[in-house]
Amino acid sequence: MIMVGRHVLVWGPASSGKTTLAKFIAQHIGVPHVELDAVFWQADWVENPAEEFRADVAAVLAKHPGGWVIDGNYGRIKDLVLPRADTVVWLRLPLRTVFGRVFRRTVGRIISREPLWGNNYETWGKAFFSRDSLLFYIVKNWRRHVRKTRQEIAAIPHHAEIIELRSPREVDNFIANLEAVK
Repeated sequence: MIMVGRHVLVWGPASSGKTTLAKFIAQHIGVPHVELDAVFWQADWVENPAEEFRADVAAVLAKHPGGWVIDGNYGRIKDLVLPRADTVVWLRLPLRTVFGRVFRRTVGRIISREPLWGNNYETWGKAFFSRDSLLFYIVKNWRRHVRKTRQEIAAIPHHAEIIELRSPREVDNFIANLEAVK
């Protein structure tokens, strides 16, 4: 049996499965799910300004004092979320797994014209021919992301249960054995 608290942060790189896992955990333990990307991204890929983003996240935390599951790892609000988390689930999947997922999701969203946060759409140009390409970003920053995440988790200002999942099989095992702290 794997126990999680009522304030859970799901952390990991793009396409690691954060949102899918966070939704499952939230439903399983009966608390709201908050997707930070949906709070951050506005229409036309405009970023929510830093102070507004912080205020929006602070409002979400205040609205749900009894518990939440948040997915995302935005540095500009980590000081708001990490101290309140009693459980951090770190999706530390292999690069080949994450890259394959982001590639498939990106191409699928381009073809289907599936909207993302703030009614944004992925395009061939943005995905493959832009300096803002998520595919290129993941490969270029992979080691730095792992190192930085390790440091940030170690610096949590209180004791939170850290659950590190390093493979899809470990994620499946986590889901199969998940229990909530009452």
